[in-house]
Amino acid sequence: MGLDLSLYNKIFENRLRLQIMSVLLANEFYDFTSLKELLDATDGNLASNLKTLEKEGYLTVEKSFVDRKPNTRYIKTEKGRKAFEDHLVALENLIKQQYK
Repeated sequence: MGLDLSLYNKIFENRLRLQIMSVLLANEFYDFTSLKELLDATDGNLASNLKTLEKEGYLTVEKSFVDRKPNTRYIKTEKGRKAFEDHLVALENLIKQQYK
């Protein structure tokens, strides 16, 4: 029997996108500065990967001001949660298949 990788999502092959979604699944939201520090990412790299996830509909962006400073928060969408959880199931299945 072949391995079913239909739930595998190429978007999450990127380490930073995988980390971003992991953080967002564990938290209600996360802001840009906190993500940057937590993931030790550059502004440009983080921004481009967040944009990719936003284009896929996996997260939403909320812009506001906190003490007169711009603040950008990222929140996972239901589509993003489902896609990420499906991807984790695919990885689990892949690992289980390797150790049968």
